Amino acid sequence: MTAKFQLIGLAREPFEHLFDLNDDELGKHGAVRRVATESLGFPCRISLEDAEVGEELLLLPYVHQPASSPYRASGPIFIRRNAEQCRLPAGEIPNCVSRRLMSVRAYDAGDMMIEATVCEGTLVERELERLFNDSRVAYVHLHNAKQGCFSCAVTRA
Repeated sequence: MTAKFQLIGLAREPFEHLFDLNDDELGKHGAVRRVATESLGFPCRISLEDAEVGEELLLLPYVHQPASSPYRASGPIFIRRNAEQCRLPAGEIPNCVSRRLMSVRAYDAGDMMIEATVCEGTLVERELERLFNDSRVAYVHLHNAKQGCFSCAVTRA
């Protein structure tokens, strides 16, 4: 059976210039510089990988749901310096998802949420397959359920 979904990290380009800013300038963007202090807890939204201990990251607000609907939303994300955009093969779930409790939110073409669930990351693949069996589902957003942070977008493969 061919997988029906693909996880995609954020593009790096909109964030690159932020790493060159000093801390005061970052603050004007609502961002702060961080260094990963453990190997789990600093998931990069570009590479869809957890940062290694000692890696530099930025924690900043991000409009992950820019739609003109009641579900328009933003929240905090981590991004790693020099991270490469991740575009996983269809059906693949990265460790930064499978190792966490996840909120899975399905949207229709009008950017209205039509279904949502919370599940262990090891069950996300099953949930995504189920959701993309519904022709009304245009895309899905994954969020870390405990902190509520946007994790990544999921599209049809």
